[in-house]
Order: sequence, then C-alpha cells, then structure tokens
Amino acid sequence: MKRAITRTAQPFIFLLVSFFLFSFQIEKEGKVSKEKELTDSNTPLHLLQPDYPVPYGMVKKEEVKGVIDRVRDYLAAVTPTTVIDKTTQKEITDFSKVNANSLLKPGDFRLLSYEWGVTYSAMLAAGEITGDAKYTDYTKDRVKFIADLYPHFKALSEQKNALHSILHPGALDDAGALCAAFIKTQAVGSDADIRPIVDNFMTYIMEKEFRLNDGTLARNRPLKNTLWLDDLYMSVPAIVQMGKLTGETKYYDAAVKQIELFSKRMFNERNGLYMHGWVEDMDVHPEFHWARANGWALLTKVEVLSVLPKDHPGRPMVMDLLKKHIKGLAALQSGSGFWHQLLDKNDSYLETSATAIYAYCIAKSINEGWIDGLAHAPMTLLAWNAVATMVNNTGQVEGTCVGTGMAFDPAFYYHRPINKFAAHGYGPVIAAGAEVIRLLQNNDFEINDSSLQLLRK
Repeated sequence: MKRAITRTAQPFIFLLVSFFLFSFQIEKEGKVSKEKELTDSNTPLHLLQPDYPVPYGMVKKEEVKGVIDRVRDYLAAVTPTTVIDKTTQKEITDFSKVNANSLLKPGDFRLLSYEWGVTYSAMLAAGEITGDAKYTDYTKDRVKFIADLYPHFKALSEQKNALHSILHPGALDDAGALCAAFIKTQAVGSDADIRPIVDNFMTYIMEKEFRLNDGTLARNRPLKNTLWLDDLYMSVPAIVQMGKLTGETKYYDAAVKQIELFSKRMFNERNGLYMHGWVEDMDVHPEFHWARANGWALLTKVEVLSVLPKDHPGRPMVMDLLKKHIKGLAALQSGSGFWHQLLDKNDSYLETSATAIYAYCIAKSINEGWIDGLAHAPMTLLAWNAVATMVNNTGQVEGTCVGTGMAFDPAFYYHRPINKFAAHGYGPVIAAGAEVIRLLQNNDFEINDSSLQLLRK
C-alpha cells in the first residue's frame, strides 16, 4: 500500500516543486531588473575591480615579514644541529667521540646540500635587511656546528662518513653554494673556524673540477664535455667571494671569465634566455629554457656584481648580461605573477622556486640602482605576491620543482614532480621576501587606475 501511495503522489510532488522553482525565478529576475545596471554612462567602468588569481596592489612590509618569518620558524624546527650514533640513536655531545658510525640527526632537509648553501646566504641577507637576529643566528649556528665537527670527521681519513661530501667534494654541487655561504658567515662575525672548509672547497673548484680545454667548468654527464647552466651558481659566487675574502684579483678574474665562457655558448641574445645544457659534440644545441637554471644564472650575476670591484674591467660585460637577461625574463612573466617551468612554454606548469629567485634578483637590482625601478618594481611585487601564496600555514613552500638533471626533450621538464620538501624553494623565498622589504623601505607606491606604480622620488 505504501508503495502505491508513493507512486500516486509523485506527479503532484513534481508539480509542486516546479511551481516553487518557477516562482523563485520570477522573484529573482524581478529583483535584478530593479537593480541599477552598470553602464558606461553611470559608472567609471575602468575602476571596476578585476578578478586577480593572486593578490594584487599595495604590499605591506609587515605582511612580507610575516611570510618569511613563518618559513624561518619552520626551518629552525626541522633542521636540528645534533649528532647521533647510528646504532643506538643516542646524541653525541662530545664531538671528539664521533666516528664513521656517527650521523647528523635527520630533519626535513640536509644541512650540507647546495640548496642549504642558498638558504644560509638568504638567512644572512634577511638578517641584515630586517635587523632580526634570528635569521643571522640560524646560519651562524649551523655553520659553526659543521665547522666544529669538521676536524673530527676529517681525522677519520678516507672512511665514508656524515661529512664526506664536504671533506671530499665530488661535484660543484658539493662545494660552491656552501663555500659562498660560509665565507659570508665569516664576514658577519662568526667565531667558527671556517677557513679550513673554505680552502678545501676552493681547492676542488679551482683545481679538481673537470673543465673544457678553454677552462670552462664542465661535467661528463649525461654526455662527455657537457655544460650545465646550474654550475654557474655552483662555482662562481664562491670564487668571487674568495676574491673579497683574500683581496686577490685572480678570483675576480676567474669569476668573470666563467660567466663569459658560459654565456657565449648558452645565452640567446635574441630572447634574453639561457639554454639549460650545452654539449660540445652536438652539431646543434637544443634550447630548453628551464626556469630554475635561468634563476641560477641570474643569481650568479647578481652575486658577482654585489662583490666585484667597481673598476674591474669585466663589470660592464656582466652588467650588460644582467640587463638583457632581466629583459628576456620580464617578457615571459605570466599574468599570475609566476614564471613557467619552461620559460617560453605557456602550457608548462607555474613554478615557485624560479619565481622567487627572479623576485629576489630583480628587487636587488632595483635596490642597487642597476635597473629602472619604474619599469620593474611592479612586476617584482607581483612576483612576490605570487610566491607568498605558495607558503602554507606551516611555513612550507609549495609548488617547487624537485632536483632536475638535463634532458633534450620537453616531456622531461614538463613532468618533473613538485614537492614541498624540494629544498630549492626555501632560500629563494626568504631572500626574495627580504629584498622586497628593502624595496618597500626605499620606495613609495600608489594605485593609479587600479594599477600599481612606483613613485619617482
């Protein structure tokens, strides 16, 4: 009986629901018709607010600081300075007792990676710009930890141990970024005995790394006599910092020479971009403009110009390359503020670490007076706003491409994974935020016809 009544009631229920929906639609349309329609004659349409995919407009120093503080606090919590026994997992407080069985206590990131060399440098820059000693202390504490361990692990001779990559570097990745950061740490007044590590790194960079016949730093992978654009950053900042540390001109000359050698093979003057890889034996050189590698190249030029003496004969060449590179990158920034994984391929994904590196480098170039702030400051703040959206509530950086080798087909780059534990994003985000704070401290901005503009002083 219940089933029969239900079937009988179905047409009635359908009609009732239809009636109410129809009545609601009539009421809604009546309200719309009574509202004032926006037209060209009654509304300044150019002032309507666009639907931006990331925050747009004025940027506040306090908000920028809040973002990088969140990143710093997260990193401080997940990168311990502790040595443990591999078997017992107990902490070793007396470093004279370390042995081949001793490990650095694992955290979310490795304290000895090149990515952490970038992070150490970024923390020092943030400390200088913001005046917040927590940033400076982060680097000083970890560099001292490594330096204090160094002689004890060195005494283990050739045994494989926790500091093997800095005792016996096997690639520029092991040496350059950390070396540059260690020299900078010494410059801010660290009481750690850093010089033995620095000298060991520089011996590898200057004397042991494979080179082409003309002296260009190179690798024999994936093919013989291969240039990796990444290696500019993995070597040159350390070399130029060694020039500052020692006052020896040979280091400045060597740094400039590497930029010249890499750029003549890998920089495309037409589009202002670098290819990722160059192989000596190739008849043609496929140009894959990987975003982060271009970031390393841009960051290298900024590092060199920050240290190179004003009267060095190589300075105009480096400055010219910097300006051409920024011009090429500026033309390819997406409407969301990010850059693409392959810079000139709009169907490749938007990537965080490269965007952060560009934001830092362009902001610093403005702050140093190397490029026109009127032209470049708005795009820089747009890039920062994009990057800030990728810092989650924990302080982790999202949207960063994982470590990437070299390829000669697009699919490899298009489909590289992204991961919040890709260490490459953290240093650049902190550096970008710090330099953007400096940009905001030095300049005033306004909104004109809804667009962000830097005010000429």
